[in-house]
Amino acid sequence: MIKTRRLLIATGGGDCPGLNAVIRAIVKKAVGQYSWEVIGSINAFNGVLMDPMELKPLDLAAVSGIHVKGGTILGTTNRCGPFQWPVERSDGSWELVDRSGEMIERLGRLGIDAVINIGGDGSQLISQRLFEQGLNIIGVPKTIDNDLSATDFTFGYQTAVEVVTDAVDKLVTTASSHHRIMVLEVMGRDAGWIALGAAVAGGADVALIPEIPYRIGSVMTKISERIQRGRGFAIVIVAEGARAVDGDVIASQSEEVGYQNKVLGGVGRWVAGQIKEQVPDLEIRLTVLGHLQRGGIPCAFDRILATQFGVAAVEAVKAEIFGHMVAYRHPDVVTIPIKEAISQYNHVGLNSNLIKTARGLNICLGD
Repeated sequence: MIKTRRLLIATGGGDCPGLNAVIRAIVKKAVGQYSWEVIGSINAFNGVLMDPMELKPLDLAAVSGIHVKGGTILGTTNRCGPFQWPVERSDGSWELVDRSGEMIERLGRLGIDAVINIGGDGSQLISQRLFEQGLNIIGVPKTIDNDLSATDFTFGYQTAVEVVTDAVDKLVTTASSHHRIMVLEVMGRDAGWIALGAAVAGGADVALIPEIPYRIGSVMTKISERIQRGRGFAIVIVAEGARAVDGDVIASQSEEVGYQNKVLGGVGRWVAGQIKEQVPDLEIRLTVLGHLQRGGIPCAFDRILATQFGVAAVEAVKAEIFGHMVAYRHPDVVTIPIKEAISQYNHVGLNSNLIKTARGLNICLGD
């Protein structure tokens, strides 16, 4: 049996409303109830790998009141990391090296008994690989995209949907006043949960998501119906990962060292251009929310869920259920093997209730 005395927390991947609530819950449970020591790694695991290391002691005073704040007091990043650390060659080019073994050794020298890694599917893949190398680690799921299938919800998603819904509400008023077609591009690389949820909540006319390749003809049919009924305006929500039936995702390769993902964006402008091309007389305006969806104060649902996850993660450490991730399966918070948690991506199911609801409201999904 391991007597845990010192924990390390890391927040990785994209920032997300609710991260600070998790950190606060972990510290209040670990320090307040068990008198453990908690240390935060700055900018995911990069803080452990930096020379000198960048670490932040986390006591009760350090986390007081942070649950109402967006982002993370530890900072986060989706670049570098223990398995892909960029090293510059003598010729100025870069290579990515595996420093995971060195990082585990550093954690040992720090006296870290267990690690709680808060992040999405990419971060939890790192958790699993570190666990396989012998690190005592617990995962906490975080992503505004709601794309981890092992949990009913991830914190951050509900706040993101509220931000997009608020934008839709505002666009409706100006669209109706000017009789315009408003195209709203939102986040959603591979999953359309944000776009679809906001379309249902905000009363959008069209929702284009990565799971359903769209036909511009179907979109135009819906817009024409709106105009012929005398409404004179329409709201079109487009997830950044949406693509046409005969097209590809619009993306570019990042030039940032250590960043592996393609940079998505531009599909909203493309869709707006396609609509304008077919109906030149229509006034069309494009809004791209971008990182507004990630920032700001977490809603009450996300604060509660994040806090539940934080407390459950500490309990999992105490029970030594390492290699597991906490997850919400209504009405309970449970632990499941990280390997199982990352085995299946949480796409919007074509027969899911939310899809059926959208179709029941006559929202055009582009097919």
